[in-house]
Amino acid sequence: MTTGRLLLATRSAHKLAELRDLLQLPGTELVSLDEVGILDEAPEEGDTFEENAAFKARFYAERSRLPTVADDSGLEVDALGGRPGVHTRRYAGENATDAENNAKLLQELGGVEPQRRRARYRCVLAYVHPSGEVVFTDGTLEGRIALAPRGTAGFGYDPVFEPLTEPVHGRTVGQLTADEKNAISHRSIAARKMGDHLRERNRWRELPAEDGR
Repeated sequence: MTTGRLLLATRSAHKLAELRDLLQLPGTELVSLDEVGILDEAPEEGDTFEENAAFKARFYAERSRLPTVADDSGLEVDALGGRPGVHTRRYAGENATDAENNAKLLQELGGVEPQRRRARYRCVLAYVHPSGEVVFTDGTLEGRIALAPRGTAGFGYDPVFEPLTEPVHGRTVGQLTADEKNAISHRSIAARKMGDHLRERNRWRELPAEDGR
């Protein structure tokens, strides 16, 4: 029996599928922006993943009147001073493809030795309830940037990201199975923490309808 709805504030089919699988909220209908008919786009103007995730969650919670979880995540590369960071999705341009972003990253790291290509995936999830409650969870996956793309699984920078659990020139995230990725990914860590919190607090259900609504 469905007891409430939770808005997952993304239009990415990949993120939506991962979050639906990882949050583990039985009896809760997890809905997307498109499914609730929200066409507005929240601007991403924050300087940190936390700022962007919180702003997006508040933005969409206000419009939907639903408890909302928003994600902001990205890649930090030590040799590039932490870039691309909050600009991860649009690193090679506002409408850049994954392949274009990966190509720019590899070009900027040209000549950098494997031991100096240390990087991490970071994810911050922000939960906002229309009553005002705000909760953050986060997750990090440490790794390094490969010398060339390998693998076709996943999305984003997965074909060029080697987890530290792999040897140098070992498998990239793009070569892992979905189960292997979900066991270690930054988003899975953050989502499991969020799922634990929401199940414990039993706070994901939507507010009662107001009179006249």
